[in-house]
Amino acid sequence: MKAWKTERKGRRANARDAKNPVNRFRVHCATFATFAFGCCAAFAQATPVGLWRNVDDKTGEVKAEIRIVEAADGLHGRIEKVLKKDAKPDAKCDQCDDDRKDKPMLGLEIIRGNRILDPENGREYRLRLTPLDDGRKLEVRGYLGPFYRNQVWVRAQ
Repeated sequence: MKAWKTERKGRRANARDAKNPVNRFRVHCATFATFAFGCCAAFAQATPVGLWRNVDDKTGEVKAEIRIVEAADGLHGRIEKVLKKDAKPDAKCDQCDDDRKDKPMLGLEIIRGNRILDPENGREYRLRLTPLDDGRKLEVRGYLGPFYRNQVWVRAQ
């Protein structure tokens, strides 16, 4: 008989604890923290920030490695390494019209906010970046009026 009372008291104590506002608050905080950290981890994988390999949409050849960083005024991307087979080490952006004219390709800033520069023809396009495959790929879409061109970049390991 005594064992039954002890067991029953144990259950009652747990039931009272569940109704206690402090304990319910702790449970809600733990649930929220788990959810928030899980979302942050998923978002971290799906961000365009990082090092990407630029794959030519026409030939499928890897042309460059581009580092995208986040700044106060938006995203910025620079060419860190030129990987084209026929690329000259001292190549400059001859076709560019703005402050990037005659700057070396290595270190050239091609993404500024929502604009992207094609250094081969010097044109600047409106930009949309869409992470794919849990952040392992990045769809880069450049708009010129109603026309657009897509490239899929691959995250460098």
